[in-house]
Amino acid sequence: MDSVLSLHKIKKNYGPVKALDEITFDVPKGAVFGILGPNGSGKTTLLSIVMDIVKATQGDFYWNGEKGSSAAMRRQIGTLLETPNFYHYLNAVKNLKIAAAIKEKDKGQIDEVLQKVNLYQRRFSKFNTYSLGMKQRLAIASTLLGNPDILVFDEPTNGLDPAGIAEIRDLIKALSREGKTIIMASHILDEVEKVCTHVAIIQNGVLKTSGSIGEVLNATTADAISSIEIEIGATDLAALQAVLQNFPEMIKQEMQSKSILIQVPAEVLPATINRFCFDNGIVLNQLQVKQKSLESRFLEITDRKSDR
Repeated sequence: MDSVLSLHKIKKNYGPVKALDEITFDVPKGAVFGILGPNGSGKTTLLSIVMDIVKATQGDFYWNGEKGSSAAMRRQIGTLLETPNFYHYLNAVKNLKIAAAIKEKDKGQIDEVLQKVNLYQRRFSKFNTYSLGMKQRLAIASTLLGNPDILVFDEPTNGLDPAGIAEIRDLIKALSREGKTIIMASHILDEVEKVCTHVAIIQNGVLKTSGSIGEVLNATTADAISSIEIEIGATDLAALQAVLQNFPEMIKQEMQSKSILIQVPAEVLPATINRFCFDNGIVLNQLQVKQKSLESRFLEITDRKSDR
């Protein structure tokens, strides 16, 4: 798959502080790529480097195979890296006319982008009458002027209520369906898992892992045993718990209200557990492999540590 953005050993130092330490990954064309990490992990710095706002201390990056970020290349990217400077007492149309003039984009697209972000009905309302979610959607409308194929968002749902978050999530999914490549930094794991196809996890400026969501969820790291969780049940939970004490590959088990949650190496088949219990006089009435979430994987990779 072609890469829209390739980073190779990007480093950024602020004096003795290493904000980024040899970050290397590729963003596939058409992906919704989440750069995930706690606040202060280096996400915004990384986006600022690839948009040529901040200079890297070391390393290279390529947009569509072109080294660096030329002015011509940046004009092909819709970017939302900070709170946009809209005029509070102007309506959406007038604010976007100003944005189009600054960006040298066609003002004839304003109605179209307002329809995409579901603000067309409120196009003549003043900016200061908008909710936070509507303000963020107007900011995204501004990035859509010129119909760029690549969009770069820094924390697009930050500070929004659940309704606003859902609106931005649906908008990102809709833009992805149009074939746009979307790169978004976020510290909200649940949102990344719901909208992104690929992810890079950064902690303290260090890339912990990157790849498709599936690859990241199922990958093995040097400091974490690849394992699965299985919820099992039987009529006599106490007897089941006693039998499981002798299962040779048990990592841990935890009694639930009506079942037992066990953790075993990923290569252990559920059928093996079922046979072991049956051979030891226990007939299971429940056996379900628990899907690992991005949140649990993130905590596993980062060793449950914050960057603050």
